[in-house]
Formats: sequence, structure tokens, C-alpha cells
Amino acid sequence: MHRALFVSEILVEIFVSLNQLPSPTIGWTQSLTRKSLASLARTCKTFHELAMDLLWADMPGLRPLLGCVTRLNPMIYDPKSKYSWSQHADPLAEHEFHQFLRHSSRVRNMTISTNTYIHLLATLPIETCVFPGLLSLSWMVQRMNAGDLRFFLSPTLRYCGVSELHSDLHHIGTRCVALEELTVLGDTDTAQLSETVRSCKVLRRLHCAPLDSTAWMHLSTTPTLIEVKILASRNIRCPLDNLDFATFLNLTTLSFRAMEVAAVLALIHHFEFPSLKEFEMYARVLPWAEAEQLFRALSQCKASQTLEHINISSGNGTQEHSGDSLTAVRQFLCFKQLRTLRISAHYSIYLDNDLLFEAMTSWPHIRSLSLLDWRLPTITFRGLFTALRLCPHLQDLQVSVDVRNIDIEPEAESFQHTSLRTLVVGSSELESVNVEAVAHIIFSMLPAVDQVMRASGGVPRLWSDVNKRLEFLRNRSSSVAGRCITGASDPS
Repeated sequence: MHRALFVSEILVEIFVSLNQLPSPTIGWTQSLTRKSLASLARTCKTFHELAMDLLWADMPGLRPLLGCVTRLNPMIYDPKSKYSWSQHADPLAEHEFHQFLRHSSRVRNMTISTNTYIHLLATLPIETCVFPGLLSLSWMVQRMNAGDLRFFLSPTLRYCGVSELHSDLHHIGTRCVALEELTVLGDTDTAQLSETVRSCKVLRRLHCAPLDSTAWMHLSTTPTLIEVKILASRNIRCPLDNLDFATFLNLTTLSFRAMEVAAVLALIHHFEFPSLKEFEMYARVLPWAEAEQLFRALSQCKASQTLEHINISSGNGTQEHSGDSLTAVRQFLCFKQLRTLRISAHYSIYLDNDLLFEAMTSWPHIRSLSLLDWRLPTITFRGLFTALRLCPHLQDLQVSVDVRNIDIEPEAESFQHTSLRTLVVGSSELESVNVEAVAHIIFSMLPAVDQVMRASGGVPRLWSDVNKRLEFLRNRSSSVAGRCITGASDPS
């Protein structure tokens, strides 16, 4: 064996690379990698420990570990009883504990999707630390029983994701003092969730249902926190009547899904977010007045020098104030670092040539802008390209352009925007559009745009007539270029 393989650092790099081989067929790659690691573990003592650590690091359940128990091994790997063997199996006997625990200390990431095998661990002493090195636990089990989680809550745990909140988790932060990420899917009792969150002292990321005031105040005192995502599958009333003014010093991401707008406004009004970079909100219904309040609150939340991504959308529109336009663009001019702005709120968003120019002047780093409006567009091609000169990094643009008004001559313009790749324009009646002129403008001035989409009822769809003409112009250009190259290389 080459002496370089006796250097532990080199050996680690080789084995880790083997464990991360990419492949479009994921299952096949995992099987091949595990077989390779098993072979390496049997090769020599030098390879054994490292190969075994990698082989057992990621566990898709308890079955492989239970397979180390002599009594259970024939049942587990018998094709006839593959899914039913555990129903009639007795819990582990005391002399079998060490067989099950033989490799459990090597496990770093565990995914549990069924509690079928949990009863086999019932005889383990309650103080047993089954997975002393576990870093990540994904517990996607429905209808948990009390005590099911106790063997998996390791002091080393960094990430815990569960499908529902259970009593075993109420003081998870006390037992798992290093816990950095907590995800609780589904709706749950607010008081229990608050108790669980308040037990965690060093959280970095939290994804869960709406929280009460006490939990929010605790989070404001957690300096490690950088991301909070509130997820609700239904409208949950969660009064925030006892908030005090506080600052989330290092929070960079704040996201709300299906949470009451009034609650979000309360949080923005009471808290400061000096490090906020990303704000996202989805509301099932977003009335015009509440939308305006939200935009105003965001513009005043003292994140004007940090906020880079804003995404606000709603599922259903209302007929209130149908004649009024949203003022989001003017409200957000203060965000000088903006990279992404996407608003879909079922209302007209006021935007004309002058305001688009002012916006692009304020947002020189913008990469994605979506402000679609299904009403009569007021932006012209000339206004669009005047604004595009100010945002060289823009890649995705969805705005309402009056494509019927051809107010620019591509031959007279030397400007090309080479970064823009996705273009969605406002809905227009197709019979009133000069398809050839529109395609020629896009082909000449937006060379990276392969296909144009138009908003139809608020939903972007491929604009087939313009895209066919674009393809024709592109093919003709390639053909001409090919003939020029051939002619230049002809010695005659």
C-alpha cells in the first residue's frame, strides 16, 4: 500500500470524495457507495475505522442497526417478511443491547419515517444514550407515542425536524443544548410550541407555526438567530398583545406563510431588524389597505441598508379599492441593496416610465423584478430600455409593457442588455400587436432572452407567435454567421 494512504488527512479526503459521488440515479449511487465503503472497511485496519464511520453516518431508519442483532438479522433480511417481521418480534433482550449499540455511536444523521420498530427498544434503560454523536434528526412519524423520541435526543444534536409537536420535545433545548435548527411542521398548540422554543438558547434557524408574544420576546434575546420562517396550513389567530420593543440583532431572514397580516404588522412595528436581508410573505387574502400598511411598515423597519430580497404574494384577490393602485415601488425606493422584488397581490401596481427609471436608479444591484399588472400597461419599450441601462445585473424581469406601442428603432440603438434571460410582459390583445416588430426589438436588444412570456390572467404563458419569430431571426443570424466564417476560410 502506498505510504500516502497512511496519512490520515489524505485518507479522509479520498473516502469523503467517494461518499459524495454525484449521479443522476441517486439510489444506485448510494448503493454503490455503501458497497465500496463496506469493501474498504474489510480491506485493512488502516481503512476500517474511517470507512465504518462513513458507512454508518447516514441512517434512513433503525433497520440497519437492528440487523446487527443476531436474533433479528434472519427476519430482517428474509424477503418473505421484509415489511412484517417486527410485528411479532420481542423487544431487545439485555444481552442484545451491545449488538444494537455496536455502531450507533457512528450515526450522525438519522431519518425516522415510521415508528414500526420503536417498540423493540422499549427494554433499553431510560438513561441510555443510544446515539451519542447524532447531529441531525428528521422525525416524520405520525401519531407518536410518549417516550418514542427519548433515545434520539442526543446532547450533540444540531438539527431536529419533526412532523408534529410532542410532549417529548417540550424541553428539547435543555436536553439538546447545542440545538441550532428546529423545524416543527403542521399546526400545533401555541402554548406548547412556545415552551419548546423558549427552552432553546442557541437557535440559528426556526421553522414552525405562529408563535405567541412570549416566544417572540425570547427569540429577540437569542443573538445566534439568523432565520425565522412561520408556516401555517390554515388561518390561526395568535394575538400578540404583550410585545415589547426589542431588536433582532443578527436576524437575516424573516418569512410568513398564511399568517394574519395584523400579526405581521405588530411584529414589524415592535421589533427592529438591523441585519435583515430577506423578507417573504404569503397571505391567502391581502386586502388593499393591509397591503399598503405592510409596504409602509417595511419601508420604516430600519433595514434600508440591508434588505436584499422582498417577496409578497396572496392567493385570492378582493374587490375592495379595485380602482386604487399599490404604491409598493415608491415605498421601496429606500432599499438601496435590493436584489429581488416580487409582488403578486391581485391589485394594480403603479409603475410608469419615470417611476421605473427612478426605481432602477435606486436599485443598481437588482437581479429579479416581478411587478405584473393585468390592467392597461403604461411602460413603453423606450422607457424599459432606458431603465435597463441602469441595472446591468438584471436577469429576470416581469413588468407590464405596452407592446402595442413601438416607440423605439433597434437599428438606431447600440445598447444591448446581455444579462436578462427571462422576460414576461403584461397581457395584450394579440391581434393588436406587431409581432414582427416586437420580436425584432427583443432579438436585437436582449440577446440572452430565448423565449418571451406574457401574463394571461396573472399567469405567465409562452407567447408563441413572438417566440416563433425570435427562433426564425436566431436561425437566420446563425446561418449568416456560418456563411461568413466559411467564406473567410476559403483560399479562393
